[in-house]
Amino acid sequence: MVSLILNENMKLYRRIRTWVMVVLMIGAVLLGSFMEWHYDDKSMQGDGWRTEIADEQRQMQQGLSSPDMGDDTKRYYQDQILINDYRLEHDIRPTSGTMWDGINGSAELIVLITLFTVIIAGDSLAGEFATGTIKLLLIRPASRFKIWLAKYLSLILFSLMLLCILFVVSVLFNGLLYGFGWMNLPLLEVNGSGQVAEYNMVANLWKTYLLNGVSTIIFVSMAFMISSAFRSSTMAIGISIAALFAGAILMELLQAYDWSRYLLFANIDLSQHLSGRPYQEGMTLSFSIIVLAIHFAVFNLVSWLVFTRRDVAA
Repeated sequence: MVSLILNENMKLYRRIRTWVMVVLMIGAVLLGSFMEWHYDDKSMQGDGWRTEIADEQRQMQQGLSSPDMGDDTKRYYQDQILINDYRLEHDIRPTSGTMWDGINGSAELIVLITLFTVIIAGDSLAGEFATGTIKLLLIRPASRFKIWLAKYLSLILFSLMLLCILFVVSVLFNGLLYGFGWMNLPLLEVNGSGQVAEYNMVANLWKTYLLNGVSTIIFVSMAFMISSAFRSSTMAIGISIAALFAGAILMELLQAYDWSRYLLFANIDLSQHLSGRPYQEGMTLSFSIIVLAIHFAVFNLVSWLVFTRRDVAA
């Protein structure tokens, strides 16, 4: 099994496109972090953040008196007022103007990891059938299941490698830009009991990375299934990318319907539960995990059944 995974990794990393993707992702992190640093709010330097927080408090207090304010916005304002009061009382500045602002912004680039891995997943099986190299794999003594599993695991390992590169490059580059200042800055959030709590910034950041990484695994499984079922790289990549970018738009249109919470794209972003603002009221992290687990099982079951039972054309 290990030799099969090593073989898949060798085929993956000897391709120029793989390293082009790595370079593009690193470039996106560097450019995004530099732009964030260049246009950073200089008023937050020194003790200027206290003035900014005080002004923000007054604006939100005035906003709460508006009768047209929605419940979600009102709850957000109330939480922010509690957090700002806690900052002023305990002398804890916000992340704006620190290295954590750029690092948290880089977490949004996980969509690039999903995009790049989907492209490779869409071609993983379909490309073997198109070039005829699948026959060279199947004549090995290893079972079709092991071959299928080795290909799938190599994709997951590739996405994890990109995730680690994204984190390391983001921390190092933003640290250099900001002189590695405020490294012990805590993350402030309002907990379930309505109290402001301090959390470790690095631990929360990795939690965000890993939760967002779940969506990468789901989309990779989708692309891998389509690649196995239809043996078409174009179809697998096209449908998966369309789902990646159009899913959120579709969910916005269907949010008013209660049944939409059971759809894949309503649960794909697990970080919504970290912020306390799920897609629909009443949705929990456990619920979203169950929905994703069902889709994950279906995608991989279909992919495995098709690959292990379909004949290879001569």
